[in-house]
Amino acid sequence: MLGAISIILGATGLGLIPWPSAAGHATIMHLPAILGGIIEGPIVGLLIGLIFGIFSFIRATNPIFADPIIAILPRLFIGVAAYYAYQSTKKLNQSTSLILAGAVGTIVNTAGVLTLAVIRGYLPLSAALAVAATNGIPEIIVAAVFSLIIGKALINFQKNN
Repeated sequence: MLGAISIILGATGLGLIPWPSAAGHATIMHLPAILGGIIEGPIVGLLIGLIFGIFSFIRATNPIFADPIIAILPRLFIGVAAYYAYQSTKKLNQSTSLILAGAVGTIVNTAGVLTLAVIRGYLPLSAALAVAATNGIPEIIVAAVFSLIIGKALINFQKNN
């Protein structure tokens, strides 16, 4: 289901929200990978992240995402990181763990993309830091909130079925 949602978000462009920043948009396409990692484990999270990465590459509108290493590689780790963040803290408090998993998955995505963009010469460090602030922080907040709300609903659904 989350893989299908990722495909819809990627194919329709609904996963990329116009945002006044150097990147030109903010993404919610990482949310299915985060939720897939939390609910179904690191392999599912990795596969949904792969879908996200492939769509980033196919729909690239700038040279950064036309580079498959940048478009795909960091996305593979979104759901994996979210899974381990959730699993390592869920016994303390489920809500906090879901929020943390959403934040960690988003940070892995943003930091991975921007770090590779700097290393591969697409962005100067100052531009990457500006994008991290203008896109990364709002994306972390959105992912934390949606991971909490949707994650709780999916966990409750799993328990009842």
